[in-house]
Amino acid sequence: MRTRIGWAVAAFLTALATAVAPAASGSAAAHAQLTHPTTATAATAAAAAATGPWTGTWAVSPQSGGAAFNQQTLRQIVHTSIGGTSARVQISNAFGSQPLAIADVHIAQRSSGAGIVAGTDQIVTFGGQSSTTIAAGALAVSDPIAFAVPALSDVAVSIYLPQGTGASTYHQQGSATNYIASGDVSGSQTLTNPQTTGSYFFLTNLDVQNAASQGAVVTLGASITDGYASSFDADRRWPNDLAVRLAQTGHVVGVLNQGISGNRLLVDGAGPSALHRFAQDVLAQPGVRWVIFADDPINDLGSTSPPPSSDELIAGLQQLIAAAHQNGVRFLCSTLTPYQGAGYWTQQGETAREAFNAYVRSAGNGCDAVVDQDAATHDPANPTMYLPAYDSGDHLHPNDAGLRAIANAVNLALFGAPASTPVVSLRAHANGDIVTADNAGAAPLIANRTAIGPWETFDLLSNADGSVSLRAHANGDIVSADNAGSSPLIANRTAIGPWESFDLLNNADGSVSFRAHANGNIVTADNAGSSPLIADRTAIGGWESFDLIPD
Repeated sequence: MRTRIGWAVAAFLTALATAVAPAASGSAAAHAQLTHPTTATAATAAAAAATGPWTGTWAVSPQSGGAAFNQQTLRQIVHTSIGGTSARVQISNAFGSQPLAIADVHIAQRSSGAGIVAGTDQIVTFGGQSSTTIAAGALAVSDPIAFAVPALSDVAVSIYLPQGTGASTYHQQGSATNYIASGDVSGSQTLTNPQTTGSYFFLTNLDVQNAASQGAVVTLGASITDGYASSFDADRRWPNDLAVRLAQTGHVVGVLNQGISGNRLLVDGAGPSALHRFAQDVLAQPGVRWVIFADDPINDLGSTSPPPSSDELIAGLQQLIAAAHQNGVRFLCSTLTPYQGAGYWTQQGETAREAFNAYVRSAGNGCDAVVDQDAATHDPANPTMYLPAYDSGDHLHPNDAGLRAIANAVNLALFGAPASTPVVSLRAHANGDIVTADNAGAAPLIANRTAIGPWETFDLLSNADGSVSLRAHANGDIVSADNAGSSPLIANRTAIGPWESFDLLNNADGSVSFRAHANGNIVTADNAGSSPLIADRTAIGGWESFDLIPD
């Protein structure tokens, strides 16, 4: 069964899902000159979305050159970011050389493998019809579907292809298992001996309606964003980790991964360049309000001969910033992660990377904010290389821990105040017990309860610097790492300062840990949970891990 990220938060966000999200800002059509000539125009996508306010919950960026299909069913598994009360899908023939016939499209909640949850299957129509033909270079947007989409969960979309498709529009690096079966079996609860693939074909978007939606953030980049070297079938790409962080803190923000492995900022190759695909892959995305531009320039430096100068990269970046701002989209710049030791590293490329990073970090860069991916991942003792604990082994791509560090480097305050204040409880991995603010909050926090009541319930507050605080329902006070973290955690403050601020860290097993701003240490349920919680650890193990349980 596919690993689920943040199952507890998924349940919490599902409860929030009720109708209507903000529409995308700005006119993508105004920047048609940035659109690759073989893709559907941004204006086409915007017109298709004009029937209602939608927010993207999942997306991939289309590429050319996928496999051909004929009289086969594709069952593709997408992992959502936010939930909603209704859904629609987008199916792309952007790179097709002939019309694409599709029929018998279904959507359902995924159980495990190629199976779907009984009773959740819904038929998807296009203009009221169960089949449609999509012209070469065009995009089809389905009718709204009465389908409850859970947050942070798996949804199966099945498409029957009744005739030869020719080379398909696809997304190569899916990092997830999808399924191919003979004949029309879209409505089947299980598939018998299907073929498997790690790519996505034709399906590019799942959108939702959600009254609490604050909009969508597009992560635009290359293989690091795409999830190359992340654990397969585990949804450990850094945009997935960002979606979990947003959900945990009460933000209802769709996260749309538009990474393409091998992609570049300035030059087409593995997909259209960022300049050429920006209108379609960013500005035309439903509900887009922010874009995080990430790792494309690393490929410009490594795989373009001769490599561009930092000035050329900066000029390309400025074009993207201008296009975003003209369409009311906030642009978050990223520094470039280290890559010394990778096969295409050169000193010339390193010099340009450092100059590009210096520009991104400088005043007057035009960015609305900066995500310092370099600072989050490099080895302080050798800053042109990854911290060994974050290196996948090829010195170019981070592993799951490194991807999580990138997601943790995004300041959630950039997305505004949370749509709601989550109410949570904490279950300690040290002993399996629930953390309580004992004696109505007069005693330090300790994991010694087997049931959840008011003393075991906390408001999870989001702070302006991206950290979180806990407000105990036991007494209404804020939890503090008292005496600069040298004393156990206790709910005894009425205001939030450094001692009351914690970084919320997402662990590979779906649990969380807390790093105290009071002293920079990790909170532990010491002595296998028999002692009060205290921030005195420098590494995360079982005693420092907690399940976040929504109320």
